[in-house]
Amino acid sequence: MIFSRRSIATLLFILCGLSLAAQQRNSFYDDYIARFGSVAIDQMNRYGIPASITMAQGLLESGAGRSELATKGNNHFGIKCHSWTGPTIYHDDDATGECFRAYGNARESYEDHSRFLVNSTRYRKLFQYGRKDYKSWAHGLKECGYATDPQYAYRLISLIERYDLHRLDDGVATAYSPAYEKKPTIVGAVAHSSLHKIEIFNKNYYLITREGDTFRSLSAETGISARKLAKHNELNIDSPLHAGQVVWLKKKQSRAPKEYKRRPHVVAAGQSLYDISQMYGIRLKSLYKLNRLQPDYVPKVGDIIFVR
Repeated sequence: MIFSRRSIATLLFILCGLSLAAQQRNSFYDDYIARFGSVAIDQMNRYGIPASITMAQGLLESGAGRSELATKGNNHFGIKCHSWTGPTIYHDDDATGECFRAYGNARESYEDHSRFLVNSTRYRKLFQYGRKDYKSWAHGLKECGYATDPQYAYRLISLIERYDLHRLDDGVATAYSPAYEKKPTIVGAVAHSSLHKIEIFNKNYYLITREGDTFRSLSAETGISARKLAKHNELNIDSPLHAGQVVWLKKKQSRAPKEYKRRPHVVAAGQSLYDISQMYGIRLKSLYKLNRLQPDYVPKVGDIIFVR
């Protein structure tokens, strides 16, 4: 068959368009990365697994958090029961009705994924690779039997390179400045995302509220009960939330990170002791104890409050 110059040009245009379409970013994936990027970095710093690998596996295994396992069992990594003694969910995979692990929320799934790799002799060889060697980790996971898909490694690598997930491997967890301070952007923020971005500070996870948020609406999004969220933040379940508030997802610490040992907080106009406790992720009673304050203490502008 003989092609004219015009037909060849048209064909090249179509092929180029298909190639570009294949490389377009998925907004659901961008939302997922923005939400859990800091969690993946935290896991890397604690367990040595590249954050890019953790994020790529989370995206692939959970369909960016939209799979049945993720929505019904908070299982973002497709980990089956094996010797698991916790909650379970049944799902058709390689066989019908297979047993998978279930979790109270997505962060528990991330934590269990890290422990699953660290504690298994099957994956021990992966830890000889560097944190930035995501290609070796991807191929190693396939060779060690994490998935049966013959293209599994290449799918992970494709996600990492398409979404620049390797940037996470260079990221510094945002645990070096209070929750209200501006932090470096590790993954580009998603404009008008329906999900809250989860950040990390003082060995805890938090999000910043938007107008209309309640503990119940945040519970539906995070998978943490509204009563627990309120308790973690030392409020009542029906306490109103205002845009810009910090909401901690786990119980707060008794003091700030060690970087604040010689960096006391100077009270600004309008700040209450509760505001300061939320800013640093410290329990209010611990803040009173650290500063030997009386229950009737009301902070004044310029007061020095020790947070460590």
